[in-house]
Amino acid sequence: MPRCKYHKTKFEAKYFNQKYCLADDECIKAFNEFVKEETKKKKAKQWQKEKKEIKEKLMTKGNYLEIAQKVFNTYIRLRDKGLPCISCDKPLRENDINASHFFSVGSSPNLRFNEDNVHNSCIRCNKELHGNLLEYRIRLPKRIGLECLEALEQARNTPALYTIEDVKEITKLYRDKTKKLKKD
Repeated sequence: MPRCKYHKTKFEAKYFNQKYCLADDECIKAFNEFVKEETKKKKAKQWQKEKKEIKEKLMTKGNYLEIAQKVFNTYIRLRDKGLPCISCDKPLRENDINASHFFSVGSSPNLRFNEDNVHNSCIRCNKELHGNLLEYRIRLPKRIGLECLEALEQARNTPALYTIEDVKEITKLYRDKTKKLKKD
């Protein structure tokens, strides 16, 4: 026998999953309030779902690229955690880390998500010194090897042909890689 949510007494249910005994006006009012609250919750949940669908329909490839870039950069920060700045070789503080591209996204968009092209850098080197590329170039072969650097240089002029589906896959891939790194 269930207990009435209002009276806290046991009663015999007439309907499936009945939570109120409906024995008097106060219990009926409490039941009506419960139904109103449940309806509000369902409408709010439905609106959240609709809003998400509307937002997704309005997203452009640029929006998806922005999301993918954030996820990718988070992965790079975790991957290179504990390593010094790629450009100046100084230790990095947790709030002073950028994911720095050797070949910029503007000049080589096809290398945007290439792990050999992106490494942790301090904010000063990445933003104020625009990557501090001379020093970056000196230290890069030590991190990835000369063969990978040569492959990177050869690949820089290949056009980037990302579709929205490609970008979604990249986002998923780096979310998964980030989760795996966090577990380890």
